[in-house]
Amino acid sequence: MDELLKWRPEFPILERTTYMISNSLGAMPRAVYDEMRAYADSWAQRGVRAWEEGWFEMAVDVGDKIAPLIGVRPGEISLHQNVTIAQAIISSCFDYRGPRNKVVLTDLEFPSMQYFYNEQRRFGARVETVPSDDAIRLPLEKFLAAIDETTLLVPISQVLFRSAFIVDAKAIIERAHRVGAHVILDCFQAAGTIPLDVRALGADFAVGGVLKWLCGGPGVGYLYVREDLRSKLRPALTGWLAHQRPFDFEIGAIEPREDSYRYLNGTTHIPALFACRPGLDILNQAGIHAIREKSMRLTRRIFEGARARGWRVNTPENPAERAGTVSVDCPNAPEVCRELLAREILVDYRPRAGIRLSPHFYNREDECEFALDQIADILATSAWERHAAAASRA
Repeated sequence: MDELLKWRPEFPILERTTYMISNSLGAMPRAVYDEMRAYADSWAQRGVRAWEEGWFEMAVDVGDKIAPLIGVRPGEISLHQNVTIAQAIISSCFDYRGPRNKVVLTDLEFPSMQYFYNEQRRFGARVETVPSDDAIRLPLEKFLAAIDETTLLVPISQVLFRSAFIVDAKAIIERAHRVGAHVILDCFQAAGTIPLDVRALGADFAVGGVLKWLCGGPGVGYLYVREDLRSKLRPALTGWLAHQRPFDFEIGAIEPREDSYRYLNGTTHIPALFACRPGLDILNQAGIHAIREKSMRLTRRIFEGARARGWRVNTPENPAERAGTVSVDCPNAPEVCRELLAREILVDYRPRAGIRLSPHFYNREDECEFALDQIADILATSAWERHAAAASRA
């Protein structure tokens, strides 16, 4: 018996769709309705008093629900609009004008990170992008060799978004620390799918968001700063909430706090913080080890089923290297994806990957086979052709 399926009724969209897109947007918990009503009530009934009655602390307090999912302590996370903003806050702590000004990336990194760090060239950054050999795996030895004594930052995803490949973060962190570089570990595609212990890894920073596997909706990214760096670094991207006495509205230079509030800036995104809490509560109760065990079982079923049908799979076969997604590169994948969506099978397509199928703890095993059968049916009946024709007319 699958104990995790007891949570399935908490996600309304599962009643009418085959939801295989948690790598992009996790299903919404039913309790979000209550949370949004609570937010509206606090604003309507308490008005400005709501700030001193809990709103002000939410940008760190809600992070305490994320902390156990990535292996950090309460109070060590600050919450922001998205991961790009979190990366910008980290970047603003450093000066690219010195001899240590290199940023090492992989070409498999999420594009937003590549865009952001390549734009830091204007401030003196030297960006080295290490290409993958197969568009699936990080070329570890080449990547480690690129991290040298001139390296300042190494932004790297624990799980790559296209292929769901699990990166050897420990090896990268150890190499970076030997040469004096800092690692920013992006946990977006990892948290909620695999067990994480960011503190044990020794990551200097960790970032991520609740949008996907944590079922928290848009608008909440998180930022962890290692304890010994937290009060040492000074973000240039800052604001009034990072000041020691924000409600004194003092003019002049900031006096930054010593804790995680030091990494905040402007007024926080209160509605999104309310909305993300039910998903985080469910994930913590379900347990990441049970989720990981089920994920390996479901992704194996998709992997083997796709291979048996003769389709290329751009995801590692070894379950120890594979997180929660299987990227199936079947013929005419973009059009097939659009037909799947029309059939209420929610997946997505990414170039150099294929159709990404991402079952989560609330999915049934038979849904994996059903999704694959529907792909086969679409190809067999040429149902994809109407989407191709529509696209050509557009």
